[in-house]
Amino acid sequence: METHYRLLKILNDDPRLSQRALAEKVGTSLGKVNFCLAELTKRGWIKVNRFKDSRNKVGYSYLLTPRGIEEKARLTLHFLKLKAEEYESIKREIEDLYQELEKEKSGSATGLGARG
Repeated sequence: METHYRLLKILNDDPRLSQRALAEKVGTSLGKVNFCLAELTKRGWIKVNRFKDSRNKVGYSYLLTPRGIEEKARLTLHFLKLKAEEYESIKREIEDLYQELEKEKSGSATGLGARG
């Protein structure tokens, strides 16, 4: 699901990227990008158009369909909630570590935490 989200996000900004460039941006293999693009097409979230570029090579553009735009928005909200939860969890963990450090400092200042 995260790969689909990242692909939709990247393609929304630059629909003419090659699959190799998409793989680099997403940080995954070319084969996985190819598989995911086929899935996105099958679900009706993107439309694939062929074109000839100026170097006489056939290229593709991957355009988000209205359903794809809706799905991108839904996935964005999902990942925003997920990242907010992760942020709150990390924030609590950092606060706990600061408290632990303060206890150790106060313990060593009174001689209770120092041994040896």
